Amino acid sequence: MATLVSERIGQVFLDEDRIEFTEYGAGDDWVVLVHGQLMPRRMHQPLARVIAAEGYHVVTVDLLGHGRSDRPTDPMQYSMTAFGEQVVALLDHLGAAQAVVGGTSLGSNVALEVADIAPDRVRGLILEMPVLDNALEAGIMAFAPLMFLARFVPVSVTATRAVTKLVPRGVVPFWAGIVLDTLNQRAAPMAAAIHGIFFGRVAPPSKLRRLIQVPALVVGHRRDPLHPWADAAMLAEELPQARFVEARGILEWRFRPDRLNQETLAFLETCRGAETSRPVAARRARGRSRTRRTPS
Repeated sequence: MATLVSERIGQVFLDEDRIEFTEYGAGDDWVVLVHGQLMPRRMHQPLARVIAAEGYHVVTVDLLGHGRSDRPTDPMQYSMTAFGEQVVALLDHLGAAQAVVGGTSLGSNVALEVADIAPDRVRGLILEMPVLDNALEAGIMAFAPLMFLARFVPVSVTATRAVTKLVPRGVVPFWAGIVLDTLNQRAAPMAAAIHGIFFGRVAPPSKLRRLIQVPALVVGHRRDPLHPWADAAMLAEELPQARFVEARGILEWRFRPDRLNQETLAFLETCRGAETSRPVAARRARGRSRTRRTPS
């Protein structure tokens, strides 16, 4: 029987842009989970509930251009570094001095950015299917056509959005709902997000990744050109305190999650007991932004 945990929806305003997040559980042991590209934060709801049931304070967040957060149309507002700064700003508003930060695909790369730009805020990293050097060709083949359609044939994106909105999420299986939410895009913001991500740095370079000193759990699997095994294995070699776990496939953590959930909980326990090299006090909200929370 699943343990019930409290869930609260919140909003953070960075300048004029609104970022929405969900908190699970409570306490001072923070975990932040970041979604994949174009996907909503809800994809991490099952894992967040499992982690929160063990006494952690878990936050899932929709980065700009994703889920229920604002979707600007300026490509300059989208980059891995900008996403990392959004996560740091979220920690500021929550009053979280440090957190284990993790994610899937794009979310994994964003977690690396957080560890690079704000190493004193990161207690550990959960990195599922990182996208690094070996994913370049497959990434271009997958996302360049989407950017082209969104920019030059926007009716294709609009029509897809109209169809997906007709399907009530409560009548379809959970992961079918996540697919529908991922397809629920707007043409101009989608083109801007893909443009900004692809024409910026994909992740901190290798020489910076090797300087990341916190514990890391790297999860990879074979037979996926968008998330190559070679990238996950390379990252596990680069990070001084990394542990590599092989998933049985891209769907294992979605449909048979028990093994990888237990790996994650064991990893979080090591982070919970680890000494941090540079503890810092939480930074409070700055004048340029503010937080509002509402019950879910």
